[in-house]
Amino acid sequence: MRPTVIRKSPTHSRSAAATSDGTAFSWAQVSRELGVLPDGSLNMAYAAVDRHAHSVLADKAAFRFLRPDGSAHAVSYRELGTLTDRFGNLLKSLGFAKGDCVFVLCGRICELYVAVLGALKIGAVASPLFQAFGPEPIRSRIALAGGKVLVTTASTYQRKVAALRADLPSLEHVLLIDDLGGGPIPGTLDLQALLLTAPDTPALVATGPEDPALLHFTSGTTGMPKGAIHVHGAVLTHYATARTALDLQPDDVFWCTADPGWVTGTSYGIIAPLVLGVTSVVDEAEFDAARWIHILETERVNVWYTAPTAIRMLMKAGPELFAGHRFPDLRFIASVGEALNPEAVWWGLDVLGRPIHDNWWQTETGSIMIANTAAQDIKPGSMGRPLPGITAHVVRRHPGRPLELLEAPGMVGELALKTGWPSMFRGYLDQPDRYAECFAGPLYLSGDMVRRDADGYYWFVGRRDDVIKSAGHLIGPFEVESVLLEHPAVAEAGVIGKPDALAGEIVKAFVALRHGVVATEALRLELMAHARLRLGAAVAPKEIAFVGALPHTRSGKIMRRLLKARELGLPEGDSSTLE
Repeated sequence: MRPTVIRKSPTHSRSAAATSDGTAFSWAQVSRELGVLPDGSLNMAYAAVDRHAHSVLADKAAFRFLRPDGSAHAVSYRELGTLTDRFGNLLKSLGFAKGDCVFVLCGRICELYVAVLGALKIGAVASPLFQAFGPEPIRSRIALAGGKVLVTTASTYQRKVAALRADLPSLEHVLLIDDLGGGPIPGTLDLQALLLTAPDTPALVATGPEDPALLHFTSGTTGMPKGAIHVHGAVLTHYATARTALDLQPDDVFWCTADPGWVTGTSYGIIAPLVLGVTSVVDEAEFDAARWIHILETERVNVWYTAPTAIRMLMKAGPELFAGHRFPDLRFIASVGEALNPEAVWWGLDVLGRPIHDNWWQTETGSIMIANTAAQDIKPGSMGRPLPGITAHVVRRHPGRPLELLEAPGMVGELALKTGWPSMFRGYLDQPDRYAECFAGPLYLSGDMVRRDADGYYWFVGRRDDVIKSAGHLIGPFEVESVLLEHPAVAEAGVIGKPDALAGEIVKAFVALRHGVVATEALRLELMAHARLRLGAAVAPKEIAFVGALPHTRSGKIMRRLLKARELGLPEGDSSTLE
């Protein structure tokens, strides 16, 4: 059996409970440290780009883009400042005003980052979309927000957007990145040509901490996706949490593998590292295990932020792929997207020489809330502890009555956060009632079920709708999945509650096997026995089904509700973020 705790020595000078000048943590102090102007104005793009573009960091690489063909292209802070000024002034010339919405639909290329930051610079609301979206998710999101400008590639426009124009009356301009070399396309504008002629004079428009800045969509169980609105003041939390939760330091090379179409790819793939003056690696290619190992090694990555799905795919590739590779520069690894199974934490230590630090947050929180930080011991399987400035509780809802605070260690309840951190979302677009349902007095209700141990570490149990009630037991799917992953034949596992006349629900597991492992009845019985031994008969799966792959969102979460809907023949709800 592995130890239950990975002991660590505090080797980093930064205290998790204090700001860099040693004072007790407060958001006001973070604001002063970041240099919010005396009149109270605050602009995300100014904090991320302009502060450095005119400083000693001007010629430092802000981004290093790795192309699929193996070539690379670096963009300095000075160059990024010029490009974003040009894009902001281009939007102004098209009649764009503060508060208008800019959608960006393309791969992880330089133009995406310029468009997001340039839009923020002039007070527009930026909304990056997954390039893999089909036409309907694109149409519904632009229509819901009344988007006026779309930045995309010529190939994506022709395949997914051109036929939608008649259904999008708000969409006034499409700015195309010509990846086809086929010349002008009717009804669109050539982005690269326009940027060459746009003035590079300062484009910054005064914005305040509460002005809308980012629009991120999160999938709903049924119906339309929800558009979570974030403000310019969120940059304070991006800045503070990147230092404490990711241990980012100014001289680091940072790699966040998340696509900006997901909130992590914006908060920590664009904003946070820029605010800290860090150089970010951006891989334009899709996942390839050998390529990722090469990037970690040759780009000399110091801090790596990735997702459980990617980690499990690297584990599935086998340790022989890592033979002969060394990562002496890799100091800190973190994961987010869904809870990280203990086996993956230990895999990082065994194969990469560093444990993987899980953390927890949501689209709605805008930034990391709970984390395993660099200086604290890791309890594999735990989300960690709340970051400075974040107050967390475990609560139980009672219809028609106030929330019950569960203070005793080990009690399972819903994770609730005291409101007031700067990156908290300010609304769901055009859905005020759904927004109001997320709060009870001063508490934000996350919908995630957790337990807190005696040391203040939080442990994920499952979404409120995922928790299984079987013969009087409350069973968290994550615990069952983690035990199944301990078996050497298992690559991934997803667990649901299946209705049962006697027990109410039984536990059913869907298992994807490692490469080369054959699904047999003998293996099924072996997995059931393994789970019964580790979990007990009441919690272990009563049924196991072998599947080729599990459904995931592009952010890496196993879509348990989709597994359940398919098992029971129910409507699948919003599946627009299905990978």
